[in-house]
Amino acid sequence: MCLEIGNKVAVIDDVIKGVVINVSGNKILIKDDEDMELWFDNVELVKIGVEQNRIYRKFNDEEKNLKNELEGEGKRRKKAFIKVKNEVIMEVDLHIEKLVRSAKRMDNFDILSLQIETAKRKIEYCIEKKISKIVFIHGVGEGVLKEELQYLLNRYSVRYYDASYQKYGAGATEVYVYQNS
Repeated sequence: MCLEIGNKVAVIDDVIKGVVINVSGNKILIKDDEDMELWFDNVELVKIGVEQNRIYRKFNDEEKNLKNELEGEGKRRKKAFIKVKNEVIMEVDLHIEKLVRSAKRMDNFDILSLQIETAKRKIEYCIEKKISKIVFIHGVGEGVLKEELQYLLNRYSVRYYDASYQKYGAGATEVYVYQNS
């Protein structure tokens, strides 16, 4: 893509947008909304004429249409909800690659914060919708996410324990949400 000085651009893997102020080969200098100057590779930027959230919305619509077409061809999509013996269980995979397209510019704190915020939203959703069980798939790793998740769960009226080893391995926590509190 050929970018020129004055073009409005957005960074593909981040929420930064700005105006091109210098082009040097494949390196492009942009000035963002807060007047910070940042260098990016040409392939990391996309030219925009509309707001980035409108582009994202259009991308999501196209992605949903593509998924619907694939499902029509017999592709099976993994569901977030599993129904076992008339009981609804919500599965939430907290691996960062399942939550964002690219974590390239995120440090460990940002990743952990996003994972915990996602878990918090899912717990509150289950409380609101009266879903009694959630399985958080966090992986084994060093156990930091599991500890933070347990700290979060202690603030709610829930009971948690390790999920089925046969089904999830050692990297999942099952949460029972009390509905009458």
